[in-house]
Amino acid sequence: MFKGHPKGLIAAALANMGERYGFYTMMAILALFIQAKYGLDGKHTGYIYSTFYALIYVLSVVGGAIADRTGKYKGTIVSGLIVMSAGYLLMALPFNVSPENRTGLLILTLVSLFIIAFGNGLFKGNLQALVGQMYDNPMYGKLRDSGFSIFYMFINVGAIFAPFTAVWVRNKWLSMHGFAYNADLPALCHAYIDKTISPEASQSLQDLAKEVSGKEVSDIGAFAHHYLNTFVTGFHYAFAVAIVAMGISFLIWMLNKKYFPNPKSAKQRKAHAEATGEVAMDPKEVKQRLYALFAVFGVVIFFWFSFHQNGLTLTFFAKDYTLLRLGSWKLSAEVFQSMNPFFVVFLTPVIVGFFGWLRARGMEPSTPKKIAIGMGIAALAFLIMTLGSLGLPPASAVDPKLGGTPLPDEQRVTPFLLMATYFVLTVAELFISPLGISFVSKVSPPQYQGLMQGLWLGATAVGNQLLFIGAVLYQSIPIWMTWMVFVGATTISMLTMLFMVKWLERVSE
Repeated sequence: MFKGHPKGLIAAALANMGERYGFYTMMAILALFIQAKYGLDGKHTGYIYSTFYALIYVLSVVGGAIADRTGKYKGTIVSGLIVMSAGYLLMALPFNVSPENRTGLLILTLVSLFIIAFGNGLFKGNLQALVGQMYDNPMYGKLRDSGFSIFYMFINVGAIFAPFTAVWVRNKWLSMHGFAYNADLPALCHAYIDKTISPEASQSLQDLAKEVSGKEVSDIGAFAHHYLNTFVTGFHYAFAVAIVAMGISFLIWMLNKKYFPNPKSAKQRKAHAEATGEVAMDPKEVKQRLYALFAVFGVVIFFWFSFHQNGLTLTFFAKDYTLLRLGSWKLSAEVFQSMNPFFVVFLTPVIVGFFGWLRARGMEPSTPKKIAIGMGIAALAFLIMTLGSLGLPPASAVDPKLGGTPLPDEQRVTPFLLMATYFVLTVAELFISPLGISFVSKVSPPQYQGLMQGLWLGATAVGNQLLFIGAVLYQSIPIWMTWMVFVGATTISMLTMLFMVKWLERVSE
């Protein structure tokens, strides 16, 4: 699988693992952390979550423009690691919320998230641009798609462990203070404190308080405050682990930076072309390439709008509707986020091998066709969720913040529903994300490589900014109808890509 690839490929991927570790820590716990710490409902949590994930990607446009302008890709990447670490450090500060400091602490959390997003913008797109430049060498060009698939596989190794580590740290902190984990308790505690709790939910709170503390609880108000503070403090310390992951990435980068290319700045490229008589790319061709890239960017917005529901509405679904038990194993809502990176690592060799087998027989689909196929596979994943959610009550009936009562275990769906969905979604991702990055690196005019990688991530940003729509729908309409919206979005994306395939193939030749 690695034969014929440049030496810097695996080093670059391993250097990216810290960023992915932090990303999947956030994917697993950010929405639940915000709800538990500040008592926000799903809709308002969705606004914060979607804006954060939009900024992570839209700021990659800024990072790409900086690197293209200066030619200092490596320095920009290192700066990104340092800035992200500072953001996670602020997220790790375990201040307890009170009515007096609630607004100030929420602002601190938002500032911390912005710092993480800005650091990610300096780091992510520019590292992808460096990987693409490795494959500009004709010796490696034909392996570009498989190279980006391998890169994508290895950056997800750290992501597998992020949800498990975050859950372990949070649960360990709870147990040190005499509590057990329960996914329903934060919402019940907030409903009690806010005096929105129903009599049925109040009884559930009383029963669960005894269950997680192992004793009768006479003062439910004191218990609610104590449990919430302990619960979120464990999450704060889980954010601190991401700083360690960033340090490991920094070390890997510094030990291997000699293997990475040294791109020239815009000014240096111009001077080099004038000195050597190099013929610049025809302006008409540059326009055609940019039009093709912008068309693909527009289509993938709807994939990311659907796919990144995994850290928002799919996580809410795990908490509200999924049986958090598998045989004798107790599960947490957050651990389902390990499914996606696990399947990325497990399935990438299979898919790379399959495409290699097709390539050897002259049957490999073009990159645009692969992306279109991926869109169809994503539609299938949300169709699975639609069918599995038929007959479930609306969110208002199960969310204590909305006056509902958590579902009893016997009315919850099997965890295999989410596992199957993540499996199919990951197959779709492997047809779209690494191959989309490959397409951008191949089609981008040389002077715009960092910027175009940034705009690829910017398209992801637009999709992420739309994530809040999922949270609004989740609270407003039947659950199965929410998933049907994503079936429609990905199906339309597939049909649009198929309509453009021949044009995109001509441009990328």
